[in-house]
Amino acid sequence: MKTDILTPFTNAACQTFKLLMDLDALAESVHDTDKASAGQRRVDVAIGITGDITGEVIYRFSADSTLEIVKTMSGMEIAEIDEFVLSALGEIANIISGNAVSGLSQNDIICDILPPETLDDGTLSEDDETMYVFSSNINTSIGDVLIKLQLRTK
Repeated sequence: MKTDILTPFTNAACQTFKLLMDLDALAESVHDTDKASAGQRRVDVAIGITGDITGEVIYRFSADSTLEIVKTMSGMEIAEIDEFVLSALGEIANIISGNAVSGLSQNDIICDILPPETLDDGTLSEDDETMYVFSSNINTSIGDVLIKLQLRTK
């Protein structure tokens, strides 16, 4: 599998943060995703991917960055993670993923995305030895987002 498959996701995330929230974002490689949010409450959003590649992309937000992101996006004071917040994060992940699969198509990788699955303070399915795993951390002034691709090729 091409190692540049993560680039459309990191580019889409940086562009989405800029367009939706006027936030500058910088992508950096992450080698140990288990330590990325260790000891912190977090929200995971998974988007399934089907087509030339299959699997899922997981977006991991700390609780603090979750609240700041939704506050910045909505202009509302947000005090707790509720259904509105989870829905907003799911939509952000959906936008990023949709833009990323468009970017993949420019490299002749044709994929589609599935609706988001959101878990508050939970862990979604973990990778196994048959998957290719790519990770990146998106740094913003209001918090970081981990992007973890768990993919298989056909």
